[in-house]
Amino acid sequence: MKIGIKILILFLILNLLSCKGTAQETDTKNIATEFDFSTIEKFRETKLKGQIINDYGRIFSPSERKELSDIIYDYNIETTRQIVVVTVDSISPYSDIQKFATDLSNYLGVGDAEKNNGLTIVMCNPCRKIGIATGTGTELILTNDICKKVIDQTIIPELKNGNFYVGIKNGVIDLIEKWE
Repeated sequence: MKIGIKILILFLILNLLSCKGTAQETDTKNIATEFDFSTIEKFRETKLKGQIINDYGRIFSPSERKELSDIIYDYNIETTRQIVVVTVDSISPYSDIQKFATDLSNYLGVGDAEKNNGLTIVMCNPCRKIGIATGTGTELILTNDICKKVIDQTIIPELKNGNFYVGIKNGVIDLIEKWE
């Protein structure tokens, strides 16, 4: 019973934090949508349908989504390690993309529950933030330092040039190589 009350209180607090005052707004042209985890299909229910690329930020073309999905799916079939890429327009009510990525990864159930071998890459283009969340089994090989290096040296240089797909794809390939 106490857990249910805590969950309800957490839900209410998050709901309150996500509310925006609109009385002062007079001209709102581009409203950023708030992210709701419940809108994402769980990885375990959709991995065979190609939903390992969740492009809510609409930065990839259909062919780019398919190519990246094929790379990740083939790696999953070979190794049972699971990778999910998510792009969003907002991480609200979060301010820390790493916490957002970790919570999202846990919600999606990325990785085998026993091996805890999942990896989730979250990118918020308008926020100019990217985060990588790893399961505890994955973190034994892909440490925070390694993930940070991949972000700083492989992904971000391409993102700065506007090559979002190339940055994410090269980052995924670099992580896969380091995961071996």
